Formats: sequence, structure tokens, C-alpha cells
Amino acid sequence: MIISTLGSHSSLQILYGAKKEGFTTSVITDKNRENFYKRFNFIDEVKSYNSLDEALDLINKNNEESVFIPHGSLIEYLGMDRVKRIKTPIFGNRNLFEWEANQHKKMSLLKMAKIKIPESFESPEDVDRLVIVKLPGAKGGKGYFIAKNKEEVKEGLNKLLEAKLIKSIDEVIIQEYVIGIPMYFHFFYSPIFKRVEITGMDIRYETNVDGLRRLPTNLISVEPTFVVAGNIPVIARESILPRAFEYAENFVNTVKENVPPGMIGPFCLESIVTDNLDIVVFEFSGRIVAGTNLYIEGSPYSWLYWDEPMSVGRRIAREIKISKLENKLGEVTT
Repeated sequence: MIISTLGSHSSLQILYGAKKEGFTTSVITDKNRENFYKRFNFIDEVKSYNSLDEALDLINKNNEESVFIPHGSLIEYLGMDRVKRIKTPIFGNRNLFEWEANQHKKMSLLKMAKIKIPESFESPEDVDRLVIVKLPGAKGGKGYFIAKNKEEVKEGLNKLLEAKLIKSIDEVIIQEYVIGIPMYFHFFYSPIFKRVEITGMDIRYETNVDGLRRLPTNLISVEPTFVVAGNIPVIARESILPRAFEYAENFVNTVKENVPPGMIGPFCLESIVTDNLDIVVFEFSGRIVAGTNLYIEGSPYSWLYWDEPMSVGRRIAREIKISKLENKLGEVTT
């Protein structure tokens, strides 16, 4: 069997883990990145494309022999229309993609799961506190902005429209800016073992908001931006973990009820931890996140389950391997 993925985001980790589990590996990449991926001997096949339609054709080639692993760049690169035309079995729940791409649907799913979330504002006119305005999809923070009042929200939205980053203000979500520290909790739901596993956590390293912290306040004359450039490892106080697990299990149960066949594989609850150690979840990712790249030999948490190096990429491959041996591949792919 071939494990394939799109060349970007967490593809090296995915393919390295698949090779560790004995699979043939294949990366589908933009022609400009072909030489980069050829450097790694754990990638058996590098397929390059010149157009996005060609990329889709490559994903669908040999679809009966492959499992395709989605990550955060998939929809951002190919677009939802092409992703819907992927015929190759996808590890995970492809029905969750549309929920993830729509900020309002995304937050409604968290709310249904009884997870604490920031307050959202339907209209700029309703804004009465510090807010962050976020764009749909996995844009790595591009275009996000902070506003202190409704006037600043309107001004920022006009800039997004002029830059054609959005077509309508209905695409964005205006969310209360919760004061605290960011903490992104990585989880994995296994339909084979019927359990939620915590696989690690990270903090996003964002420009230029993180760079501005190095300057005295009186010298700052630019607005912060939130484009993600990297990730930083973090370990939570153990007393925080029971609530994080409660939220993760609530999320899994809610996805099962509302987005059949339910949660499969990795997901992330992107959170703020407040000064009273409360967890406020402001977003979720329904697939592998780039913060897991920190743990190519496994995080301190993954060792608790496996007692061996277990990255999320390898954990995906392990789930596929076990499901194939037990004739349950249909339970982990859609």
C-alpha cells in the first residue's frame, strides 16, 4: 500500500512515519519544490505538478492502492472544489473539511460540544470590547487583525475587501480577544482502539506580533499581524489536562453526532489558558497540525501510550496498518 500526501505543511513527518511503519511513500508537490523532496530517502516517489488540476490527477492515480493523508495546506492549495473530487481514500473524515473551512460552522460545532469558547459578534456594530477578526480556512493567520472598537473593525474589514482577501464580511468571524497564553492541544481519536490520545501541544510563533514584544511600547507604531512562521514546544501543568481531555472527548462525541462517520485521527483544540487556568478554545483543526512537526520522535505524551518514538505522522500510519490487518480500513478512511 502507498501512503501519499501533498508536499507542504507536515508532509515530511507524515511520510517519515509511514516509512517507519513499512509503507511505500509518495509526495505530490509543486514543480518548484521537487528537488527539495528528492533529498529524503524515506520518500519513495516524488510526483511534481505544474497546475492544480494536474495535482488532483496525481492524487487520484492508483487510488485503489493508496491512502491519501490530508493536512492544513490541502484546501488552501487545491480549493474545496478539487478536494471534493479526490477519489483516493482519505485518512480521516473528509466531511469535516467544509466545517473547518467556515469559521461560523466551526465555532458552532465547538459550542455544541459544550466547550468554552470566546464570545462572537454577528456585526461590527455589536463590538464593545477588544476583538480579533479572523478569516476562513487555514491561512496561517494571514489577514487576521485586532480591533479595540467597532470603528476599527469596519476599517479593517474594508482593507480586507480592498485587498480581495475576502469577498464578503460574512466570511470572517469577529471574536472576543481573550487575554491569556496560547496553548494548542494535539489529540488523536482512534476508531480502532476507541480512545482519545493526547499527542503533544505547541505554541505558534507568529510574525510580527511576537517580534513586537521585543520593543518598548512607546516605539511600536505598527499593527500586529499573526502570520505563523514556526512552532514552539510546550508542556502543560498536569492539572490542566483533565479539562483538556474532557473537551477533546466532548468534541469527538459531537462530531460523531453531527458530521458522520465522526472524528478519525488527529485534531487540535486551539486554545487560550487564562490566569485562573481556564481553557478557552477559539478554534479547532480537524486533521494533523504543523505544531506536531516538533515531535518527529514523539512528544512526552505519546511515549505514555506507546513507549517508543511515535510522531503523529507515524501514529497515522500505525492506525492504517492495524486497520488493514484487521480488515477495518473503511473505519479510518472516507
